[in-house]
Amino acid sequence: MRKLLIITALLALCLTLQAQRPIAYHSHNDYNRTAPFWEAYSQHCTSIEADVFLHDGEILVAHNREDVSADRSLRTMYIEPIAKVFRENGGRMWEGSSDRLQLMVDLKTAESLPGVLALAEEFPDVFTTPNGVKIVFTGSIPDPKDFGKYPEWVWFDGDFTNGKITYTSEQLKRIALISTDFRKFAKKWNGKGRMIDPELFAVQGAIEAAHAVGKPIRFWDAPEGTTVYFTFQKMGVDIINTDYPAKCALFYDDWVNKNFWMGQHKVQAGVTGTHKLDKATRDFKGFQNEKLQLTKRIETYTPTYKNDGSDKKIKNVIFLIGDGMGLNQISAGAFANNRDLSLLKMKHIGFQFANPENDFIPDSASGGSTLATGEPSWTRHIASNYDGSAEVSPLSDYFHDMGKATGVITMGDIADATPAVFYGHTSERDSTELITSFLATSAKIDLLAGSGRDYFEDPRQDGIDLMAGIKANGFSYTYDALNTSSVPGKVIAIDQRMRAYAEERTLDLLAEITVESIKKLQSMSKKGFFLMAEGAKIDYAGHSDCFPASVIEQLAFDRAVAAAMKFADEDGHTLVVVTADHETGGLTILDGDLKTGHVLAIYNSDDHTPAVIPVFAYGPGSQHFQGAYLNTEIARTIKRIVKK
Repeated sequence: MRKLLIITALLALCLTLQAQRPIAYHSHNDYNRTAPFWEAYSQHCTSIEADVFLHDGEILVAHNREDVSADRSLRTMYIEPIAKVFRENGGRMWEGSSDRLQLMVDLKTAESLPGVLALAEEFPDVFTTPNGVKIVFTGSIPDPKDFGKYPEWVWFDGDFTNGKITYTSEQLKRIALISTDFRKFAKKWNGKGRMIDPELFAVQGAIEAAHAVGKPIRFWDAPEGTTVYFTFQKMGVDIINTDYPAKCALFYDDWVNKNFWMGQHKVQAGVTGTHKLDKATRDFKGFQNEKLQLTKRIETYTPTYKNDGSDKKIKNVIFLIGDGMGLNQISAGAFANNRDLSLLKMKHIGFQFANPENDFIPDSASGGSTLATGEPSWTRHIASNYDGSAEVSPLSDYFHDMGKATGVITMGDIADATPAVFYGHTSERDSTELITSFLATSAKIDLLAGSGRDYFEDPRQDGIDLMAGIKANGFSYTYDALNTSSVPGKVIAIDQRMRAYAEERTLDLLAEITVESIKKLQSMSKKGFFLMAEGAKIDYAGHSDCFPASVIEQLAFDRAVAAAMKFADEDGHTLVVVTADHETGGLTILDGDLKTGHVLAIYNSDDHTPAVIPVFAYGPGSQHFQGAYLNTEIARTIKRIVKK
């Protein structure tokens, strides 16, 4: 029963696998698996190996003769299950896929070959048809000059002879692939780091030789692991020899969403999205894969550093929060852009610990609340104390009370956690109606821009007319976040462009809205302003396992950072602080190419992580943000150096 459940589960997994893989893989010594054939099949292995002996008239599967057992026959372990699946899927191995299966039969003795042929001929619609399952013999195979004596549906495994492929053109017609001992070409490489040049060139030469005669290549006795996987794929190996099909499949699955290529179109059709966001962002439609590309690198801003780190009076504060932005998200954007980001030109850098009071892992509510208030926070709480019984004042209140204009902009929903902590208060981040109700009562902000039109235009559950409330509270309402400076007085801009993901056409949207918001806030108070600007969808990309989106969102966020730094240089009295509320996805960068802007990275989670977050500062007072500290210190430091 347990074995049946395993098989059933693996089959279910097979139906949901992503087929967008850059390489095939071979289940080496497949009979050693917990569920022979079925595990490899469920991972879409297009090549499966079975070692066989002829024993008492039966073809039995085993690595050594002493291991043969009557209940482990080629018929029951492979031939019959393969035939069953092939027939059930209407003449193909995988539903919705034209990939052919290659059953590689390793003949431990030559006497086994006729028995395997006879067994295959019992299922002519599966094994002897031109588009059927390919049987490839390896091991004790006939002399190549005798290949022509066997039926046309029979294939053989090829190899090098004295470092060369010596088959005649007729013999090559019967060769399915070149399988060779990796140690013939590379004796030292253990699968870690880069091969030494002589071995690298020898392996590359073997690959090129196989391809020159039109055959795919597989290396056996090679190391296995992450570095091997991406190294072989880059070098042009066609088939990975794996003892860990599930691990190998997991690495290559959904390949395009693990890679970003600058200036190249290497994306798949469809949408990569998530259902793991909170209430305010659950209607996110996902990332349109075809648009996750850039034709060229972005331009960055080189600051003057004229007032950087000085003790000049601070009049304005621009606080930029990259939601979900960890050090590797920043690094990936930099690598794609030839190690160049405006953000990385800031000289004053620190690190913050973002753990909430009641958990180890932060969310945007807890992380954002502490960034906004400088006080400890709890998961899902929006600028409130431990039980939600008391409000905690954010920086926007602090600066409003100083007579400065205050603004909050987000490339997401206005009621999502990060923007909400600067004007709302609740112990539950999903209480979006309660959060937005603060806009009609006590919110101390002069500008709010983001998406979320439904809060104002749909009937409210509690019967409150929010639109009437915000007007009574002095707000004007607009649909254009790029035109707020022309709207008199306090303004709420619900611009649906801000809910969309960044693409090349809209890469500068956050930067442009930042510039417009600065202009608006300057017009509202001569005493200065406070502006929080959020790049919301770096986080969405992490929740969606969509690395190309992360890179593009990071570069869009960097354009806003550049706009803020440029203004700080022109103004001379503006402090710019950049950080994140948490990291999302546990992003790990594996490989890349600085010349082409290619980056390969994988997410280790689809949720937030407790990673330490970098803090960048520029302008007067920026020297106070160096070192490592709790996230409570960021808002407290801002308050301390921007005195009333």
